[in-house]
Amino acid sequence: MTLVASGVQTYSCEFDAQHHLGWVFRSPQATLFDARGHAAVWHGAGPSWGAEDGSRIVGRVLTQRPSETLASIPQLLLETHSTSGIDTLSVVRYVQRVHTVGGLMPTAPCSTEHELCSSPYFADYVFYR
Repeated sequence: MTLVASGVQTYSCEFDAQHHLGWVFRSPQATLFDARGHAAVWHGAGPSWGAEDGSRIVGRVLTQRPSETLASIPQLLLETHSTSGIDTLSVVRYVQRVHTVGGLMPTAPCSTEHELCSSPYFADYVFYR
């Protein structure tokens, strides 16, 4: 199953070990659409994906490679390590994020702790059994 995502990558302004403020990845938030344009899956922190039928998966990154598009988040291969429900997503074992566009952390420095910034992105997500 291949779905097209439209969403944001959210970054938070946090102090590092040297007490300098900088952007840190917080979470994705995206809607994944099927070929008919129907919102089929929601993507969020974890990373996790949930379908309207109640099935849900949580994954972990196995590998990544640069996007084919400049100034874009990397392409990923993730493995499912947690599932719930018995429908659409319950049989998924791997998720691949490909054809990424956008989503990078801001280039401008941040100045306020816990300040949030969302960077729009698009990608294809391929779900494998």
